[in-house]
Amino acid sequence: MRSSLLKFSLVAVLAFQISGLRAQEKEFPYHWPGDSLVSKKLTQWQDWKFGIIIHWGPYSQWGVVESWSLCPEDEDWCIRRGPYAENYNEYKKAYENIRSAFNPVQFNPQKWAAAAKQAGMKYVVFTTKHHDGFCMYDSKYTDYKITDKGSVFSKNPKSNIAKEVFSAFRSQGLGIGAYFSKPDWHNENYWWPYFPPLDRNVNYDPAKYPERWKSFQQYTYNQLEELTQNYGKLDILWLDGGQVRPESSLTEETKTWLGKKRWIQDVNMPRIAEMARKNQPGILMVDRTVHGDFENYRTPEQQIPTTVPNYPWESCITLGDNWYSTGPNEKYKSVNWAIHTLIEIVAKGGNLLLGIGPDKSGDLVPEVYDRLKGIGAWMDINNEGIYATVPYSINQSAKWRFTKSKKGNQAYAFYLADEKEELMPKEIILPVLKPKSKSAIYLLGYDKPLSWKPAEEGVMIAIPAVAVTKLKGQPAWTFRVNTDSE
Repeated sequence: MRSSLLKFSLVAVLAFQISGLRAQEKEFPYHWPGDSLVSKKLTQWQDWKFGIIIHWGPYSQWGVVESWSLCPEDEDWCIRRGPYAENYNEYKKAYENIRSAFNPVQFNPQKWAAAAKQAGMKYVVFTTKHHDGFCMYDSKYTDYKITDKGSVFSKNPKSNIAKEVFSAFRSQGLGIGAYFSKPDWHNENYWWPYFPPLDRNVNYDPAKYPERWKSFQQYTYNQLEELTQNYGKLDILWLDGGQVRPESSLTEETKTWLGKKRWIQDVNMPRIAEMARKNQPGILMVDRTVHGDFENYRTPEQQIPTTVPNYPWESCITLGDNWYSTGPNEKYKSVNWAIHTLIEIVAKGGNLLLGIGPDKSGDLVPEVYDRLKGIGAWMDINNEGIYATVPYSINQSAKWRFTKSKKGNQAYAFYLADEKEELMPKEIILPVLKPKSKSAIYLLGYDKPLSWKPAEEGVMIAIPAVAVTKLKGQPAWTFRVNTDSE
């Protein structure tokens, strides 16, 4: 994934990316899974609605963007900083030696998992290996890993970080996803030392050197086999690096990701998927941006679709400026923003995968725990309008967003309060929903039915003073309309 060091606003990212996504969707229709176990898991995942993606690696020692400063592209997210920045080879050597100093002794995944559970999250995706090739698990196919003697943290009893993370979140009842980068900038069969790296892509022509590329395919297969065999039950295999894809999947937009050479980098996903599902029946394959049989759901990054997609999807969006806590200057979005973003996504039928990560100490910073606690306080009251819901026929109107229960006839209307809008009015117009004459309307967090009457634009609801006081300062107020009574 690219760093959000770019600090684009959500609006800017939407404007930049949505046209390209629509072009891909038009050219590549979504493929619903034929495997019944995958379909069952996909339905379960769609009901979860809210998850966490954790980026973390030795790069946090420097507080730099994950992996991308190794990439020789003239892009904002690839800028090198620090004493080695002027010489690429020296920089790469120093970067790959960060592990000799990276010693996150405050690493406590049980604390992360408890905070995620409290926030109402239902699954985690953890970076087992990012583009730099460093493994946060004990891979036997490389010594560039957290458990190797070259890593100072290897002496810690929790050195197999991915295993510890998965176990901690699994113990809290959360689903488990393994992030894995298909490109590997450390592996000699991806960036062959004979040639200098050119950009994010393989630095030799796989068609000209097929045996070398075949070795890389096998390396990728072997590492994913390790993860799916040795790390307990996995629900999701979340594969990043969209330039690594078969030629048949390319669009005009994704061709540009291949750089000037446009060499094809096919890792043989059918073989990988067959192995992964043998080891983990029903596991969801998320081959990001590579539309087809191995992208069981789509993953718009730092954006929310403008309309309701007709396929399963998940927006991965950072809580801070970046995918992890880079240092004291990191800025974090508010609880209001998080709740509104979750509602916006769920009202359009998607999941929110909230991006956070610890700093070099191994712990999440206080600001992150504070936001997760605030999100959890709201979810404790309002989650029935979030989990196991689908979009209402009209999903939004002005400051309102709507969902409906998958089972039963409950509709949910969320009023998105402004940051300074602490109190509900004594009367409020609820648009869109037109309940039957004897239908009950409830305000979540207040246990008595509300008085209401038809209005020109919907219904007028009277809010008791005790409810106004009790729910003061909520990021959003949720109304449940029972439409099945008469």
